[in-house]
Amino acid sequence: MALTLAFLGLGVMGYPMAGHLARAGHRVTVYNRTLATADRWAVEHKGHARRTPAEAARDADIVFACVGNDDHLRQVTLGPGGTFDVMKKGAIFVDHTTASAAIARELYAEAARRGLHFLDAPVSGGQAGAEKGVLTVMVGGDGAAFERARPAIDTYARFVKLLGSAGSGQLAKMVNQICIAGVVQGLAEGLHFAKAAGLDAAAVIETISKGAAGSWQMDNRAATMIDGKFNFGFAVDWMRKDLAIALDEARRNHARLPLTALVDQFYAEVQAMGGGRWDTSSLMARLEKS
Repeated sequence: MALTLAFLGLGVMGYPMAGHLARAGHRVTVYNRTLATADRWAVEHKGHARRTPAEAARDADIVFACVGNDDHLRQVTLGPGGTFDVMKKGAIFVDHTTASAAIARELYAEAARRGLHFLDAPVSGGQAGAEKGVLTVMVGGDGAAFERARPAIDTYARFVKLLGSAGSGQLAKMVNQICIAGVVQGLAEGLHFAKAAGLDAAAVIETISKGAAGSWQMDNRAATMIDGKFNFGFAVDWMRKDLAIALDEARRNHARLPLTALVDQFYAEVQAMGGGRWDTSSLMARLEKS
């Protein structure tokens, strides 16, 4: 059944995600801080662009957002021209931003007070996953709202799961980023060691990727790491934002994350090298700097 939808935030993730919704036959209205991007999306996908989040969300059954951080999320929901003041009763706000569990719980409570529903639903899979419609979506919130929103989310997801109450999706995304940080650092050190040992690093990866060492990072990033190519993919600046959220949460729940804290500092070194917009696999670059 075609739904009336809004999508706020048309970055490298949101732009293709909104496109999948439109191609599935839904009526999609978009908002982006750079208005020209929203206008371009509307022309490309035969949708509509609006000048404020509220204008985009006014008649929507579901409002999706994929913005930068907690402050941006609070602005598009509760700020001037925000969505919560105009969304119709019973509508659902689905947040795909990687943000804190605290903001998810705050907005869930505020939405409930206004007769709305809120799902925190961060994603994993990167720009390529968004473009191909094969993202993994981790969701926190109420089951009834999740079941209503899921068919729309399925248009750009390979796997979607409700993991618990409000904030659970964001907590799961923290687990995701913690695991990625350790894997990328291990891969960088392994490749660095292979080169130092005089091995053919590509041949080694071809071999060990078939065993217990194999990973998504190895399959998708080892070749470019060997070649020293990092000008693509999920940026170091974004990863440090995500790791800061995880480390802050760990201080509250008393989880011990020594490796995550160490890798975060390694990423700070990459930023100091001018690599803030490099892909996260650029941990390799700090090992090989002269």
